[in-house]
Amino acid sequence: MITNDIKYIGVNDHKIDLFEGQYIVPNGMAYNSYAIIDEKIAIMDSVDINFKDEWLCNIKETLGERKPDYLVVQHMEPDHSANIMSFIEAYPDAKIVASAKAFAMMKNFFGTDLDDKKVVVSEGDTLNLGKHTLTFFTAPMVHWPEVVVTYDSKDKVLFSADGFGKFGALDVDEDWACEARRYYFGIVGKYGVQVQSLLKKLATLDVEKICPLHGPVLTENLPYYINLYDVWSSYKSEDKGIVVAYTSVYGNTKKAAMLLCQKLKDNGVEKVVLNDLARCDMAEAVEDAFRYDKVVFATTTYNADIFPYMREFINHLTERNFQNKTVAFVENGSWAPTGAKVMKEMLSKCKNLEYVNTTVKIMSALNSDSESQLELLAQELCENKVEKGGSDSVKYVCDICGWVYDEEKGSPENGIAAGTAFDDLPEDFVCPLCGVDKSNFSKTE
Repeated sequence: MITNDIKYIGVNDHKIDLFEGQYIVPNGMAYNSYAIIDEKIAIMDSVDINFKDEWLCNIKETLGERKPDYLVVQHMEPDHSANIMSFIEAYPDAKIVASAKAFAMMKNFFGTDLDDKKVVVSEGDTLNLGKHTLTFFTAPMVHWPEVVVTYDSKDKVLFSADGFGKFGALDVDEDWACEARRYYFGIVGKYGVQVQSLLKKLATLDVEKICPLHGPVLTENLPYYINLYDVWSSYKSEDKGIVVAYTSVYGNTKKAAMLLCQKLKDNGVEKVVLNDLARCDMAEAVEDAFRYDKVVFATTTYNADIFPYMREFINHLTERNFQNKTVAFVENGSWAPTGAKVMKEMLSKCKNLEYVNTTVKIMSALNSDSESQLELLAQELCENKVEKGGSDSVKYVCDICGWVYDEEKGSPENGIAAGTAFDDLPEDFVCPLCGVDKSNFSKTE
């Protein structure tokens, strides 16, 4: 029970091995669904297709002889929407409440947009259940474009869709922050600007409980969770520490990475994290890179490029808007080391990176020269001897939906080529996501 009128009707999944086909979930997953019981009854989201019978049974056991009036669909990802048609079959008189984009997706998934059953909601719309009034807020790209979140003003409950979610089933006791952080940076992390936009909306609400679609209901110390989301979505470093991420073919780069870690500890660094990118959970390595304020990239030259796992790691970071970090490089090559050059080029579009002056060059194996370079690098990481790097592009952010105009990418929807910079957006500029004019955009650098 969440409140007297709000009941939990979700399920736990301990059979899943990879969430979204890539994230290791040793403690399973929760697919959350809730029932708001009033003069009218609203079911908040469905669950994964493999749990149809359990979910429908939970609804029946919770409602008794009553039947739901609405199914609110906040997010169309199949782990939350797969049982919409099963719900309709069980409760043919119920209405489906969702955004216009969600109904368009339903036609893609199910071959119908449920025209005879749909209740379309957008920013600020309300649904009255009796004592409970639900208010809907659009949250596009957190982390799909159709997402809405829902606020119940009577019980002061926020139904946050995938926001504030975490990996892990609800019948497993584990730390929230670790798996919520890995979940956030893996799944939502690219869309920090949009999360910031949503947080601004939520700041106007009196919220006492947060009900996400994954993970536990948050009922105490909500500022702690909201602050973490603010830190993560603004790409600030959560903690001071140094991540050494490496790839190694025959063990020589590994020896250098381990020696660097020891030198960092000898220089007084309290938190040093070592990640072997070929063997660790890549999502954990990505989480660490965003969590701590300094990252060392150490890799071998491979086919005149860099080792594949390092390339994958950097791609994960740049895809998620890696920024605001101190960065250093260690390269290893037997005849023509190119690792540092390639890695720096890959990171060149990241904003607000500061590069340590020393780049360690290893020719096949460590020797006295490269060990001295490691010592110097360790000292510089501790003393913050850095040079500025990265991109400083201008962006305009929609205050309504969080869509971003970035001069590096342009705006194909408005016919504006990449590289087009403005002191101010054109007079006729409109948001391609929600349609508002330029007066609803804020400039950020």
